[in-house]
Amino acid sequence: MIASVRGVVAAINPDSAVIEVGGVGLQVQCAPGTLAGLKAGVEARLATSMVVREDSLTLYGFADDDEKQLFELLQTASGVGPRLAQAVLAVHAPDVVRRAIAGADLATLTQVPGIGKKGAEKMVVELRDRIGPLPIGGDGASAGVLSGGWQEQVRQGVLALGWTVAQADQAVSKLAEGIDGAAPPVPVLLRQAIRLLGRAR
Repeated sequence: MIASVRGVVAAINPDSAVIEVGGVGLQVQCAPGTLAGLKAGVEARLATSMVVREDSLTLYGFADDDEKQLFELLQTASGVGPRLAQAVLAVHAPDVVRRAIAGADLATLTQVPGIGKKGAEKMVVELRDRIGPLPIGGDGASAGVLSGGWQEQVRQGVLALGWTVAQADQAVSKLAEGIDGAAPPVPVLLRQAIRLLGRAR
């Protein structure tokens, strides 16, 4: 099991990075938020989880060990494979996912592409007792995570669809200018961002 890798970032692709370790380039599948924190030619450390299949060995990379642990836990739920688990972490921070599962917040879980209401209900039932302690802060902290969090969620969604970091930041800035009061749901904002960027092409 490869628990982590440290080395120079040799290349950054839309959904993965190549980390050179001891002269060997390891391809690591990463969520957009993790890729955004990497720079080609600069040394980086990624927590990793290896998924073994009959026809493949795939290494998934994360910014920290907390994300990795949640990634592995999510896969113990029925119907959740590595790609869906990674999609959850691309849309939500680990603390948000834990609170959503612990509080049976299906609306938050179904914001992830590929998770419907039934899938979210299964995750809650199967993982609620195993999600671990929630961060200190109670309900107020939960609200704090969600308020203002849409910017990063929209940004990561745009990056995952192939636009550049600069374009993603520009779209988020334009959306923020037009919001007066409470922000619409993240999926609505993401569609608006895609329309904005579509016109810019």
